[in-house]
Amino acid sequence: MYILGPCAAESREQVLETARELAAICSQLSIPFIYRAGAWKPRTSPHTFQGAGEEALKWLEEVKEQFGLEVATEVATPEHAEAALKAGMDYVWIGARSSATPIVVQSLADSICDLRFEISNLKGILIKNPVNEDAGLWLGNIERLEKTGVPVIAVHRGCNHQPCWSMAHKVRSARPDIPMLLDPSHMGGEAAKVPELMPKIDELGMDGAMIEVHYKPECALSDAGQQITPAQLGISLDSLVSRLCPAGLICPPNDEKELNWLRAEIDELDEKLWDTIAARMEVSKRIGVWKKAHGIAPLQPERYQEIVERIKSPHPTSPERGGELRTEFKLALWELIHEESLRQQK
Repeated sequence: MYILGPCAAESREQVLETARELAAICSQLSIPFIYRAGAWKPRTSPHTFQGAGEEALKWLEEVKEQFGLEVATEVATPEHAEAALKAGMDYVWIGARSSATPIVVQSLADSICDLRFEISNLKGILIKNPVNEDAGLWLGNIERLEKTGVPVIAVHRGCNHQPCWSMAHKVRSARPDIPMLLDPSHMGGEAAKVPELMPKIDELGMDGAMIEVHYKPECALSDAGQQITPAQLGISLDSLVSRLCPAGLICPPNDEKELNWLRAEIDELDEKLWDTIAARMEVSKRIGVWKKAHGIAPLQPERYQEIVERIKSPHPTSPERGGELRTEFKLALWELIHEESLRQQK
């Protein structure tokens, strides 16, 4: 199992103090731990913290020397990769923004190929899923990186704080030989959701987690809202170890994990369904306000019949859309939605 933390390298004090607390916790749990910190931070706005650059690599070297932890940093350019490998990083990771661009991933793979015979300490390359939900692109990135000869590890962080379980399921099914880690920090988008997502590691048969940790989250210079403290990480890991290694029990078989993947997909679709219905009701309220202002009754028979006929007929450009759903079911569901819409408009 791989456990990676914390997140950005903001200052020497932050890096070493967080490492000190994490080293103490992980020694008690006997879990392989990789200390990761982003020397370079690809951020949306140029006005936010962009990382400390190569200076941060020196701090990570100190972490390795003082606490005996393996270290990792994010790379987004061949220059980053060269600096990281020369600084003795055990692992490098490629973030979701870089993963969305095959040219960037290929350039990083090429640079690692050029360097790995000179610097042989690199133990693995972690590749996050692209920011867009694209299983094929993620798989392609894995293949590009495998040509370096360095072990590749997939990191599932979801998309826009949504799990995107279907994408991860496709990659896991296509490449069960590649370790896959969960990134509950980015997936959940807030610290409170990290413990809620951690059980998925066991349920889905994942191989560990990449978690954002900060000894003072309230002072973090990036993603402060989704970072947990070392102590909170210790509690989550202790609970995880208990689930993974229950005394006298047998871990769930692979076919049960497959069922868990499918259930995770269903749960995510259900959440999207309720969110869509709620958004529709919000528009219905606005329609109700407009109708009242113009003296129009909530129920418009012509509009109602128009939608009913649309449900009964195949989609003009995509006849297969909804094709597996019985018309009777769609009409019954529409009646419930329409009834609630009228209630919202009154």
